Amino acid sequence: MLKLEEIYRIIDEEVSRLSWPEEPERLYSPLKYMLGIGGKRLRPRFCLASYNLFRDDIGEHILSPAMALETFHSFTLIHDDIMDKADIRRGAPTVHRKWSDNIAILSGDTMCLWAFKMLGKAPKETLDKALALFTKTTIEVCEGQQMDMDFETRNNVSLSEYIQMIGLKTSVLLACSSAMGAVIAGAEDKVCQSLYDFGYKLGLAFQIQDDYLDSFGDEKIFGKKIGGDILNNKKTWLLVKCMELASQNNLSGKLEELLAMGENEGKAKIDAVKAFYCRLGVDSLATEAIKSYYSQAASELEKTSLTPAQKSQLEKFASELVSRKF
Repeated sequence: MLKLEEIYRIIDEEVSRLSWPEEPERLYSPLKYMLGIGGKRLRPRFCLASYNLFRDDIGEHILSPAMALETFHSFTLIHDDIMDKADIRRGAPTVHRKWSDNIAILSGDTMCLWAFKMLGKAPKETLDKALALFTKTTIEVCEGQQMDMDFETRNNVSLSEYIQMIGLKTSVLLACSSAMGAVIAGAEDKVCQSLYDFGYKLGLAFQIQDDYLDSFGDEKIFGKKIGGDILNNKKTWLLVKCMELASQNNLSGKLEELLAMGENEGKAKIDAVKAFYCRLGVDSLATEAIKSYYSQAASELEKTSLTPAQKSQLEKFASELVSRKF
């Protein structure tokens, strides 16, 4: 097996080699821009690492599907940034801010379609399974995004509903990435399912960590402004849990006052809500949830027939995925 550093290098080089049409310029420039401003490239790395557990022949048959995962993920980010009215992504202006909402929408749609084209380079003998997995995942991601949008107008979102939403919006794509490499490598269905479950639980830990970092992270490390979710009253794990605890402690009125603060009170609102989170212990509970889902992901690996070396490779990947500074 390749070392993880080699897998990361291969994926970075493959991203840099991606070629796109030159015209229409305002359709493809945003696409090139989005894929060129960095990012952790977790999904293609996960895919290649999974494939490499079983096979060593690295070529277009696996690298193109890996790029499909990154391209589709980038599409979701472009559209998410429009919906969230986000200004910064990965430390750079978001596509809709740099160009316009309409251009961002169309470029994002184009990325989604290109992702399916890239996936078509998978080997013929495993293409049907790969396409079925990818199509199912892309639909689920959109379902999760709609749930996320629906939550914006609701004040009674439960934690179980929130976990269902992030399971669709975030986890299924990481799960797909984890399983996709094994599927293309021709691994047994049972093994592919175990890797899917591993990626799914890891995705839950990753998203809750992302929620946490949006409020309590370091802006230089996180790559976008801290407190954006708070300013938008976005239903994150922290806010949903806070609503639950505030209700139990007769503090719902106080939380409503904080959420009602206007955009002109930006920093004050962020500081006040963060202080309220800490008052109720939401910050600590979030880190406990992250660790719990990470542990559940590790448990999924123990159910597999993978060798100790194969498990170790995935454990290293998981550790690096859920290791951003709190």
